[in-house]
Amino acid sequence: MSRKVTDLQPWECLMKRIVWKQLGDIRNKKILDFGSGIGVTANYLAEHNDVTAIEPDEDSIKIRWADHQYTQIVGSTEELREFDDETFDMIICHNVLEYAEDREDIVKEFARILKPNGKISIVKHNRAGRVMQMVVLLNDFEHAHSLLDGNDGMASKYGAIRYYEDADIEKWCPELAITKTLGMRTFLDMQQNQEIHKDVDWQDKMVEIEMRVSDMDGYKDIAFFHHLIIEKR
Repeated sequence: MSRKVTDLQPWECLMKRIVWKQLGDIRNKKILDFGSGIGVTANYLAEHNDVTAIEPDEDSIKIRWADHQYTQIVGSTEELREFDDETFDMIICHNVLEYAEDREDIVKEFARILKPNGKISIVKHNRAGRVMQMVVLLNDFEHAHSLLDGNDGMASKYGAIRYYEDADIEKWCPELAITKTLGMRTFLDMQQNQEIHKDVDWQDKMVEIEMRVSDMDGYKDIAFFHHLIIEKR
């Protein structure tokens, strides 16, 4: 049975819809999805592209979305080293680098296997947005102070969230340049009425306003996530 993005939890559904809109219409590209999870984005992109997905968690792969054909590899950074130079037109890496011990190596490998004029899409936590979440939504002032002090966070499923700054990507690999920074989930989590999250009309309106402010500086500063579009220099 074909699965739809609306089958996901509302917050995850909206996250996917927003990031896919920010990516735009992508066709006839050779794409790598690194840290593909259950394959929702890999499956979406595979409808019109040649997609390879890499994921270390075998349990996630067992339940992966595969309505469209793509290549699934079990593994992590070591698999990147198997690709030839300049193999991919685009690399997707969403909510992965915070949990990787060797993220500098990963980013350097991305640059190596990316074609000239290729793009990397990285979704990452934004520390300022996380602090706001702790204070406003969770009343966790201790965690908020810890984050402001520069300490790591914690995710129930993946362990320590090792925050990094957007500009660190360019420090780790000077070949790469961030060409656009977009905000994600600026407003979404502030609505604490969980029932309204399931309302399709509300979801559409939320995606619309999230997209409207995603490239406005003030709103990007407080967004829970940043979406970085990166190119080779």
